[in-house]
Amino acid sequence: MDIEALATDDDVSASQRLNRLWPLDEVNPEKARFPCCIVWTPLPIVSWLAPYIGHVGIGREDGQVLDFAGSNFVNTDNFSYGAVARYLQLDREQCCFPPNLSAHKCKQSYKHAENGVAISWDDALHWSMQHFQHKYYNLFTCNCHSFVADCLNRLAYNGSVQWNMLNLAALILRKGQWVDGMSVFRSFSPFVVVLIVGILMAGWPFLVGMATFSFLLIGWFILRIYCMKVLD
Repeated sequence: MDIEALATDDDVSASQRLNRLWPLDEVNPEKARFPCCIVWTPLPIVSWLAPYIGHVGIGREDGQVLDFAGSNFVNTDNFSYGAVARYLQLDREQCCFPPNLSAHKCKQSYKHAENGVAISWDDALHWSMQHFQHKYYNLFTCNCHSFVADCLNRLAYNGSVQWNMLNLAALILRKGQWVDGMSVFRSFSPFVVVLIVGILMAGWPFLVGMATFSFLLIGWFILRIYCMKVLD
């Protein structure tokens, strides 16, 4: 009898979850619709020197993209710095939407509750948007990656509330999908041109300088995120 009751409860829970997670529309780059996606595009000048760095945003369930574009300002459906070049659609089933503390399915329920929980994907994005509309933009400490990471922490995506600029960037680089061949071209062609011109004008020391720049940049973010006790 207890087994039957448990099975019934599981069926009800699954049914409620499916009702809450209604089907999403298809990703449509032509209309700039990226439902439940992390999106990426290269940054002028910065990406010419370090093509692994770009501007990121996150899509609502209707596909409209939100991005932290400047101090006290979160863009809606007007992605900064051009069209999306790369995207990664996330699975809402890997998020935690607890009706109460005991219903958490993430690994750090108390930390999740402390950071802020959400009842849906769009609810998490809404609260992060409200939070970042009162924050100052800084490329090195509080940027577009910080905003998307905050959204993922409210969602407890993949059971984690430890999302930050570095592991978010690594996720996009590792699993992101290019929109088309032209997106690849416009993301890397400026870097290749800078590289060729730099080598022709300065020789191999230019490559050493570029490598040093990347090393210092990545080193700063590691120091900032894992060593410095600074609140965003």
